[in-house]
Amino acid sequence: MIDINPKNILIRYNILVESDMTPEEVAEQLFPTDPYIRQIAKAVFEGDEDEVVAALQNTIDSGVDPLSLINDALMAGMEVVSTLYDYGLLYLPDVIISAQAMIEGIEYCKEQSKQVHESKGKIISYVVEGDIHDIGKKIVTVLLRANGYEVIDLGKDVPVEEVVAAVKREKPIMLSGTALMTTTMHAFKDVNSRLLASDINVPVVCGGGAVTQDFVSDYDLGVYCEED
Repeated sequence: MIDINPKNILIRYNILVESDMTPEEVAEQLFPTDPYIRQIAKAVFEGDEDEVVAALQNTIDSGVDPLSLINDALMAGMEVVSTLYDYGLLYLPDVIISAQAMIEGIEYCKEQSKQVHESKGKIISYVVEGDIHDIGKKIVTVLLRANGYEVIDLGKDVPVEEVVAAVKREKPIMLSGTALMTTTMHAFKDVNSRLLASDINVPVVCGGGAVTQDFVSDYDLGVYCEED
């Protein structure tokens, strides 16, 4: 059984508390200490897209590299959300709202960056057939693009045949798929089998709420992915 006592979350992170705390109070203890970074992370936690952009601009104006804020601030805020979600203190709608704010922030950082990077390679991203839950795919896609990869986003509920055809056509270095529901995970197996039948050996990265490492290890091309 998951322990949803906020005290135990903070104890795990070596933070001492003396009284019961709300999720918001727990989050305050987990945010980065730098005032600029903290403002951005808190805005992500609150799912406030306008405040995320305003806080990012304020920090960029102080001389901070926009791309460094993706990991240092935006992801830091999302990690707080993820921690509280894992302990049952936040719910899926909370995660989705915060994720959208983070995505908005990543796009803004990319727009503000003056750096031009050569593509590190092409990756195809999609949500498996029968599944319409695409927030995980959106996060993966925007992070890959922010790190210099060309990403072809096939969208959600993508038929197996369309995925395989895209791999044959685009010849990516990796295929990234997500599935939230257990009833849709079988699509990974179908994609794996059809790629092998066509002598295509491209890593098939599988992620999402329904996916486990044991499930993915059954596939020759499967690579399991979870939050670090």
